[in-house]
Amino acid sequence: MPARPRPSVLYVTDLAYPARGRRYCDEDIQLTARLREDFDIALCHPRDAAALLDGFDAVVIRNSGPVLHHQDAYEAFRARARELGTRVYNPLHGRGDMAGKQYLVDLSRAGHPVIPTVDRAADLGSLPEAPGYVIKPKLGADSEGLRFVPEAVLPEGEDGTLLVQPRIDFRYEVSFYFVDHDFQYALYAPDPERRWVLEPYAADAADLAFARGFVEWNSLDHGIQRVDACRTAGGELLLVELEDLNPYLSLDRVDASVREAFAARMTASLRDLLA
Repeated sequence: MPARPRPSVLYVTDLAYPARGRRYCDEDIQLTARLREDFDIALCHPRDAAALLDGFDAVVIRNSGPVLHHQDAYEAFRARARELGTRVYNPLHGRGDMAGKQYLVDLSRAGHPVIPTVDRAADLGSLPEAPGYVIKPKLGADSEGLRFVPEAVLPEGEDGTLLVQPRIDFRYEVSFYFVDHDFQYALYAPDPERRWVLEPYAADAADLAFARGFVEWNSLDHGIQRVDACRTAGGELLLVELEDLNPYLSLDRVDASVREAFAARMTASLRDLLA
């Protein structure tokens, strides 16, 4: 009996993306080398994905950079994937950053533990008093367009396009990494001034309950999610971002056994998606 063909995966990444202080390409080179043990893998740039995806069993979106740098290609990819019924990893119906940052407004309004966030001038009064405020685009990424201002204001005519948040006095930032709904590892930046100098973080039961609450709120049965949070001076965790499109994994900051466990769990998740 002839051997059953291995599943084919189109892995979308921008190997030349100029991340500040990090090399996204190294992560994808190493991860695809591991995934190649179980799948036939081809890498492509996000601008090429729509034209190539119909030749593969699944498409994995990884370190492709902020989609605002290639918004037209991303929309064409989404439309083509839906037309063909392509299995996309992460699936395209995520409610986190994949859909913009409206979820921060919605979660804040609903009383979830997130940094207080509004997007309309009429709601500015609901923000707590703070020594300063942050204004950033609702469709922004990688801190592009982010501004610090002394007062909570929205420029005229910008309702619904910008987010306003108080500047939070936090002790550190911490990220929790999940495959499907399964926690994999956590990393944190002990020095707030060196955000990407990450170290392993020993998450306790309360931390995991916090992070898992947002993963469960999202609508993804399959895929990789990163829950970014800050620990306030008072000890509370507040959500900063729910990254469900192409979160950088910082796999170089964990030991080999954790990297292997992550790759094995991602492999199982992809196989389940393809089943």
